Amino acid sequence: MNAALPAASVIEADVRRALSEDLGEGDLTARLLPPGQRCEAEIVSREDLVLCGRDWAEACFRALDPAVRIEWLHRDGEHVDGGARLCRIEGAASGIVSAERSALNFLQTLSGTATTTRHHVDALANSHTRVLDTRKTLPGLRQAQKYAVRCGGGTNHRMGLFDAVLVKENHILAAGSIAAAVARARAVAGDRMVEVEVENLDEFDQALAAAPDRIMLDELTDADVREAVRRNGGRVQLELSGGVSLPRLAEIAALGVDFVSIGALTKHLRAIDLSLRVLRRW
Repeated sequence: MNAALPAASVIEADVRRALSEDLGEGDLTARLLPPGQRCEAEIVSREDLVLCGRDWAEACFRALDPAVRIEWLHRDGEHVDGGARLCRIEGAASGIVSAERSALNFLQTLSGTATTTRHHVDALANSHTRVLDTRKTLPGLRQAQKYAVRCGGGTNHRMGLFDAVLVKENHILAAGSIAAAVARARAVAGDRMVEVEVENLDEFDQALAAAPDRIMLDELTDADVREAVRRNGGRVQLELSGGVSLPRLAEIAALGVDFVSIGALTKHLRAIDLSLRVLRRW
């Protein structure tokens, strides 16, 4: 899976924040280690996963030991069986043990998002419906989590409020109508995507007449979704949101929508169980 990494500056900032949070003014326990001691360690997965977060983990170790040697045995986006070794690490023992928790936190969290995304993508494998993420991400880790979604085979929705317009209920109320809101959105968005969220077929008809790039069908019944697909006739992209669960994805795909957005990919996190083990020291 070729998913473009965030900029190096983003990864470095994430890692600085994590290490500062964990180390504070210094790792007291690491002072128990003999000065100059070196060690070899490995990171092992205790369960199946889609790997994600190598660059964040590696940056944690390198921040404390620039000379550390890390050999990765799997790529981001690759399925790895439980019990497999993810990487081998050799360097200053104090640097490895001090960076361990932050490195594992990145790996277990981002691999969790990538793994969950892959399950949802696989459930839609025989349809044209694609999995979208949302902005329901951990504060400060949006780019990292959206990268994890891409590693899992999903597609990113807008990164933030700056790169697309999603016209929702409050925007419509303030503008006076769906047509007025879309017209204003077109004026301010330039060539960026304009999407409208609707909650019933009457609003859908108004949105369709306003010709946005995409319409989000929020909490509509399956019957109304089918009718919206029929009325649309392929004119604009259709996205389904709300009430989405993994067991229901096959039913959703059969409705004929282009996208299904799933907040659970990034907000209902289940971290992957990983372990760092020291193999030898000298």
